[in-house]
Amino acid sequence: MSYGLLKGKKGIIFGALNEQSIAWKVAERCHEEGAEFILSNAPIALRMGELNGLAEKTGSEVIGADATSIEDLEKLFDAAVAKFGKIDFILHSIGMSINVRKGKHYTEMNYDWLEKGWDISAVSFHKVMRVAYEKNCMNEWGSILALTYIAAQRTFPDYNDMSDNKAYLESIARTFGNYWGERKVRVNTVSQSPTPTTAGSGVKGFGGFLGYAEDMSPLGNATALECADYCVTLFSDLTKKVTMQNLFHDGGFSSSGVTQKVISKYDVE
Repeated sequence: MSYGLLKGKKGIIFGALNEQSIAWKVAERCHEEGAEFILSNAPIALRMGELNGLAEKTGSEVIGADATSIEDLEKLFDAAVAKFGKIDFILHSIGMSINVRKGKHYTEMNYDWLEKGWDISAVSFHKVMRVAYEKNCMNEWGSILALTYIAAQRTFPDYNDMSDNKAYLESIARTFGNYWGERKVRVNTVSQSPTPTTAGSGVKGFGGFLGYAEDMSPLGNATALECADYCVTLFSDLTKKVTMQNLFHDGGFSSSGVTQKVISKYDVE
């Protein structure tokens, strides 16, 4: 069902890879709610070819950009301004850990890989906002979002240096959000349930972890589509005064000490 919440709004969505991606679902929902946007991902991701199908479905333009490159981002935002004028929303759905991909344990960190993953997963959010800020290309009451995870606050085995990356990502949102507030633009992070995306599924033991989170969440895990719905509300004019927040979209996981489902698995009476 469409409510027209984003009618007339323009934006940029970073990170859609395939139909499993949260950013992909966000793009579909933004389109349904009346928004126009540019889809962007790293050139290596574009070579996989799947993004063209989403672009056709949503009537969007695809512009490749390495979000760690200021030069690439400047070209992207110049293209967005040429196409739309000022924009209303940005989604940062970018994250990658080479240490996780290569199975390097946290206690044996490869620091070169750490720096690369840190740049991609967290510093890129600062770079995206910096370029947008310097070009003054956001409309008043615009909204900038990044996707994060509760591993920034809690320890989860094998999430590895992505925990550190997410913690820094959330800090960037708060700090830069203060400056964006002077321009009446809000900046938030959405801490989503574990979601079976291409990136998420790369974490060791993800299947068991997904099941545990389901049992620990009174409402169950939030799906990628449900996250997209939530992002739509945060791009809309209904949330103008919500900023510098880390917003948990996780079925209650973040507030649960334990649930009866989990207790029952350890009840030996």
